[in-house]
Amino acid sequence: MAARLIALLLCSLPAFAAEGDTAADADRASRLDRATALKADAAARRQRANALLESQQADCAKRFRVNACRDDAKAEHLEAILEARRLEDEGEAIEREVHREDAAQREVERTAEAKRREADRAEREPRVAAERQNAEEATARHLAEKEKKAAEGARRKAVEAEKQRRKQAEHAARVAEKKQRAEQK
Repeated sequence: MAARLIALLLCSLPAFAAEGDTAADADRASRLDRATALKADAAARRQRANALLESQQADCAKRFRVNACRDDAKAEHLEAILEARRLEDEGEAIEREVHREDAAQREVERTAEAKRREADRAEREPRVAAERQNAEEATARHLAEKEKKAAEGARRKAVEAEKQRRKQAEHAARVAEKKQRAEQK
């Protein structure tokens, strides 16, 4: 009874899940798109920061306080790179979270599938046991039939062997009688 209820629940679960799946899939896709956009923005910022650093380095070479200019350019570059890393980390965190949710969903599905299989096995077990019992009984009947036929065959063989022995004894007696008559003549 419990196995049937579980099977019924598991069968109805996809119908309810289908409605939520489209919303969940849309949310998942939007979060992955946001993560991709953040990572792309981070890469673009990094490229712009590197290009700006190179141009500032070239401009600094023309100034009077070259080292101070270069230090300011490096500090500005570092701020831009740190912001790009922050965006990239945020995008990767979103991706990790989505992948974690996917793994959790797969685990839930695996558990549900295992429960469904267990319910199916529990439902099939009595039927399989009955089939196995029927097969064993059929085998036992077949073996009993074979033993009966073998016993019948052995009995017939014994009867035939006795007949043959009597025939040979009668034949030997007739031959002996003929020899005796021949000797008497």
